[in-house]
Parts: sequence; structure tokens; C-alpha cells
Amino acid sequence: MIKTGNNPFTAQWYMFSFLLIIYFMSFSCIGTGMAYLPAREDISNKIIISSTKVVFDKEYLDSIRQTKPNTYSIFMQTRTFAITYLSDGLKVKGYIAMPLSTPSALPCVIYNRGGNLEFSALSDQSAAYTLGKIASWGYVVAASQYRGVQGGEGREEFGGADVNDILNMIPLLETLPEADASRIGMYGWSRGGMMTYLVLSKSDRIAAAVVGGGMSDMFDTKNRRTEMAGVFMDLIPGYEKADARDTALEARSAIRWPERLCKKTPILLLHGSADWRVHPSQALKMAEALYEHEHPFRMVFFEGGDHGLTEYQSAVDSLVKSWMDYYVRDRKTWPPLAPHGS
Repeated sequence: MIKTGNNPFTAQWYMFSFLLIIYFMSFSCIGTGMAYLPAREDISNKIIISSTKVVFDKEYLDSIRQTKPNTYSIFMQTRTFAITYLSDGLKVKGYIAMPLSTPSALPCVIYNRGGNLEFSALSDQSAAYTLGKIASWGYVVAASQYRGVQGGEGREEFGGADVNDILNMIPLLETLPEADASRIGMYGWSRGGMMTYLVLSKSDRIAAAVVGGGMSDMFDTKNRRTEMAGVFMDLIPGYEKADARDTALEARSAIRWPERLCKKTPILLLHGSADWRVHPSQALKMAEALYEHEHPFRMVFFEGGDHGLTEYQSAVDSLVKSWMDYYVRDRKTWPPLAPHGS
């Protein structure tokens, strides 16, 4: 027995306390299967060639705390990095977000932004909020600006070779100790929805996908929004040749090739009935095509919802989180798709 002075009870108490500390330390170190992963100020590695932690000044944070408390809460729970990473040998810009605390490797979400070039490109503020919101649910989140944007090398192709900038996020996530790259979901909005479909035609690594206000028929987009012809002309290689245009648009229209989408990836479709940027009929026709090809999906159609479903943001967040938690985090499977039941 260890003695402290002449009091054996004191000695027993110290021994008990020591053993109790050792007991709880063993759980904190190995109970989750790995040691605690400390917050890092830099996440550069062989694919991420540079990273800068996004930091906001006190004046901005004080303003956000008073005017947007939910946004402030997200900022306080997460950390975001502006990164430069390699894709097809090009230096491409993007972002990574994750919770402040990562006691074990977390499931992942790849977020595909909408817009083109600098229009709707992610900023430090929008990345810290949009990606940070998903990260606050317990995910490591990665997003590409796409090549040629925000100082990145190469040239954006609006659904051409720039799809590789998303596919190359998969090996990027594999380099992060905070990320469990065996569990990856994908979330794309508008043009990002088109990019999501393209990824699902090329990869089986995505456990579940969400497409919000997604483009699935570029012919419909061209016919309803004549100003998009200029975007196609500027960004799609070879579009200046009239006889090549249909081929280029078909290659970017998932409604034309639903059978190519990985059937292991369930898709959640979200669309508003008042969306003027991407006509609601695109989502309805895509849902019908997925049904005809026995592809697992769910569709939620929001009455009066605009392109970003801004009137339904809370409901959208709840749906997306539940979808990712069920299929990505928890690795659940869907029920039989063939007719069944009483």
C-alpha cells in the first residue's frame, strides 16, 4: 500500500483517483478506435498544395452575432480553409470545412456550387456559412470553385473536363485524417446539380446525393433562357460550331442518359414550383426517368418555392441532413423498389 503520512485512507484515495484517471484516458484514446484529432491551422498535403484558414475580424463577427445568430453559431462550431489543390495537373481553388472538434474520422460531403465563372462563386463568407452548416452536422465538407475560377488554373467548361475537379476531391478527402472517405455524399444546386449527375455517371463512390433546383435538360434551359446561349458559347469547348452544339448539350443533360447514373446512389430531388432559372418540369421529368429505370430516389416539390427554395430553408436543411445521415453517415440501404406489400 502507498502511504501518505500516517493516514492509509488518504493513500487508498490517491490510488483510486490514479486508477480512475487511467481508466477514462483509455476510453478517450482508444474507445473510438483512434486518437483525438486536434484542430489544425494548415491542411496542406500532397494534393492540397496550400491552405489558409478562414478568419473573420471581431467587428464582422460582432455584427453577425447580433444580426444573424444562426450564422454566428455555425462560425463558432466549425473551421473553414481556402485551399489550392491539384486536379489534372492544374492548380484549382476550393474550400474545406469541418467541425472544430473531430474525435474520430467523419463522413464527408462534396458540395457542388452553382453558377459559372465568378457568378455564384464561393467567397470566404459564403463558404464558411454554406459548407460550415453541413460541417456542423458532423461532416467534413469539400467544394471546388472549378478550374479557371478565383485565380485557379485552366478554363471552366460548364460540365466538361471541369467535372474532374469534383472527382479529384475524392482522393483529396482520402488524404485528410479527419475524413472517412469510405462515406461520401454529394450535394449540388442548380448548375451544381448538373455536375452531380455527371459525377454519378462516372463514379460509384458516392453513397447518396442531393440535387436542388438542378439542371437536367440543357435543351430546355437553352429554349427557355435565351441568355444562356452566351454562357454556352463562352464556356463549352466547340460550341461555336453549330453542328457540335446538340452533342455538347446532350452530354450535359442527365435526362438523356438516366441509365448511366450509379444505381447504388439514392438521389434526393428538391425543386420549387416557382423556379424561373431551372424550370420545374426538369425535376418532374427527371423523377419520372429515375422511376422508369428503377433508380432509388425521393422527390420533394415545394409549392411556390423559388430557385434557391429560400422560403423553405429550414425544411430543406432538415431534409438534406436526414438524407445524408441515413445513407452516408449510417450506411443504411433503401427498401425494395419492386411493387410489394399488402
